[in-house]
Amino acid sequence: MPRLCRVLFFILGLLAAQKVGAAPEGELIDHVWSGHPVSFALLVEGGHQFIAYYDAERRLTVVGRKMGDAKWTRVQPPGVPSAHDRASNVTGWDSHNYLRLALDHDGGLHLAGNMHVDPLVYYRTREPFDVGTLERIDHMIGERETRCTYPVFFKNAAGDLFFRHRDGSSGNGSDLYNAYDPAVKVWRRLLGTPLLDGQNARNAYALDPILGPDGWFHLVWMWRDTPDCATNHTLSYARSRDFIHWENSRGEPLTLPITLATGEVIDAAQPGEGLINMTFNLGFDAQKRPVVVYHRYDAQHHSQGYVARPRVSAGAAGWEVHALSDWNFLWAFSGGGSIAAEVTLGAPQLASDGTMRVDFSTLTAGAGRWVISADTLERTAVLPPAAPVLPAALMRPAQAGMEVQTAVARANGHRWVLRWETLPRNRDLPRDAAPPPAELRLYELPDSDAASATRVGS
Repeated sequence: MPRLCRVLFFILGLLAAQKVGAAPEGELIDHVWSGHPVSFALLVEGGHQFIAYYDAERRLTVVGRKMGDAKWTRVQPPGVPSAHDRASNVTGWDSHNYLRLALDHDGGLHLAGNMHVDPLVYYRTREPFDVGTLERIDHMIGERETRCTYPVFFKNAAGDLFFRHRDGSSGNGSDLYNAYDPAVKVWRRLLGTPLLDGQNARNAYALDPILGPDGWFHLVWMWRDTPDCATNHTLSYARSRDFIHWENSRGEPLTLPITLATGEVIDAAQPGEGLINMTFNLGFDAQKRPVVVYHRYDAQHHSQGYVARPRVSAGAAGWEVHALSDWNFLWAFSGGGSIAAEVTLGAPQLASDGTMRVDFSTLTAGAGRWVISADTLERTAVLPPAAPVLPAALMRPAQAGMEVQTAVARANGHRWVLRWETLPRNRDLPRDAAPPPAELRLYELPDSDAASATRVGS
């Protein structure tokens, strides 16, 4: 990067910092890449803390320690040449290349990420909780692992570890599920087919499987026909107790793979009608029923937030849907690459009085918190926005033109927030220059329900 550009970014950063004022220092972990946003991983579990991130040179880096220890163990696991003129342990200008961490039953640490239609990038420790023994593993299954995107680790109620990734590309892909056996340290394919199959004509964008208070795992997704994000359509749903047997909200079994024709439809919005895979979420009401919030356009082609729930009357099919907003603006998204979210919706949260709360933020109409009637799903009030995940001074960037990025983990009544700054999204296109590396800091705070779950990427 030219020296003049670095000096300019530094001066602008100083000027911005003077306006922000004093803020808690937190713990400095490292200096990291700040040229574009890409999600880092923060895991607090089993009495240990782990962080996976890209350092100042964009190299994959992992640190870990036992809770209470002051010193971190730091490793930079090796990579292999990739198809993008870089090593598999070095990230490009792509916000899809996020990182995920998980622990298995025996304390083995698993890491996946830095993939956007790439060969599988996967690491595992030889020894429990010891990042110093992190090793690159060439494959999990050995089949359909050359065009991977969107890695997800998740667990069932017993704590067994599973993995999901997309095989294929935007507009043409399928979701595959694996299960891990810690006794022999081997992955196996969980299903004989993909769970969600685009049939070479589309792909699914799904939330992580979420364990509800009813004991079922709930899955919500939408389909997309091409890399153009405007072609998202058909918000859909399924549930399972074991990730093997799936059914719709009425208890009717679904034959695998689930396709556009066989999935249960929440909202049949068509391409161009405003479904967007970065703005939908799932929660549960007082009767333990799934409640889905999402963005789409109304009849006047305005952006609106909607809430949906399976119909409760005997023999009724379909989902009841209600608008939560009355906005008069249009978030007109289209094209490929990672885009910035102009509308975000948090997962519905059940309040002590039986109502639900949904956090929202918009670029045009501000932010707030909707109160939703448990009986009718109608919006009954609009409250001020919830408190941010960090003190307000830390949620403002210290450098002009930058954005604050965070990752949050909770355990034992504490909340840890990882904070760094980057330039905004740029449709995954390289820039002529990047700012100096940003500080990666970890903050320990009392737990609260202030943080709302949102996703990034398109």
